[in-house]
Amino acid sequence: MTAKRVAYLEFDHNAASEPQSVSARCAGEWTVRGVALVEPHLAALVSTGAGNIVIDVSAISALDTAGAWLLHRTSQTLERRGATVRLSGTRPEFDTLLHLVATRAEMAEPVKPVKVGFLEDVGLQSWRSLNSLSGMLAFIGESAVAFLRSLIQPRRIRWRPILHNLQTAGFEALPITGLLSFLMGVVIAYQGADQLQRFGANIFIADLVGLAMLRELSPLLTAIIVAGRSGSAYAAQIGTMKISEEIDALRTIGVGPQELLVQPKILALIIALPLLTVYADIAGVLGGMIMASSMLDISYGVFLDRLEEALSLSSFLTGVIKAPVFAVIIALVGCFQGFQVSGSADSVGRQTTVSVVQSIFLVIVADAIFSVIFNWLDL
Repeated sequence: MTAKRVAYLEFDHNAASEPQSVSARCAGEWTVRGVALVEPHLAALVSTGAGNIVIDVSAISALDTAGAWLLHRTSQTLERRGATVRLSGTRPEFDTLLHLVATRAEMAEPVKPVKVGFLEDVGLQSWRSLNSLSGMLAFIGESAVAFLRSLIQPRRIRWRPILHNLQTAGFEALPITGLLSFLMGVVIAYQGADQLQRFGANIFIADLVGLAMLRELSPLLTAIIVAGRSGSAYAAQIGTMKISEEIDALRTIGVGPQELLVQPKILALIIALPLLTVYADIAGVLGGMIMASSMLDISYGVFLDRLEEALSLSSFLTGVIKAPVFAVIIALVGCFQGFQVSGSADSVGRQTTVSVVQSIFLVIVADAIFSVIFNWLDL
């Protein structure tokens, strides 16, 4: 068998002398091309359960790191099972390679995971949150500086990206925003009609639908739609560009990512979101008006007359004023999470999800703060 160039292994049980002794003889080229042939034989050697094993490697004609690692792994497995393993007939160059592989294997031993306690886990989560908050504040500062620079030098404003984002985030969002706002108006009118009928206050359905849509639901619903639709797209776009090193290429040629990627998105949303909010107001009132006509026999003219009396300019403006603030939150969070992408495409999906969750959460928090302020101002 020594004439073979491929890796080969044979072993014999020395039953006459030592019942628990096994001698294994290795021959051929133990390289990456041939070790697959002897691995099943090594597995059989491990399963013998012998207490004393001698591995003769004198007939090995060639040995690389793959073969050395296989010998080392087999020896370690046998020793963990209580056997005594000895290599015999090693050449000086093979001995050096085997020693190097054994040294590296000890350094690469997997570290056992340390069980993290409850308080430590809370501390780690808090530290990550503080780091994320610090990065977000720094990103807001960079965006503010870039915006002020553009105000001082208007020629730096990139109108084509702004118009493109205005189309994708504003115009293309009209169908879904209008449909959901219309259905929301229908739901509010349907839920309120039954209660108002009991007290003979059918006409007040216009007050209910109008105030609910204009002051709260239209800006909030529109912001949530835009956060899920455009905010996630911003994070995915910038994250993909970061993985493909396009952002590094922009910095190399002297183009700031803030001016090209972030600022146009913020300005486009500041323009688009108030317009979408007004559009949602109209669609929601229309849905409530149709439902009031079908359930309460209130004509469109009567509904509009009562709506004009119930609503004031402040009611309309309280909803519209929220929209630019929501737009800034959505754009900043989406772009910031896009810049946090690192590693692989899996990180893009993770940060996109985080951007949507954080955007919706912060939008609702901002809406609650607006409610407190408006109540304090008696608006």
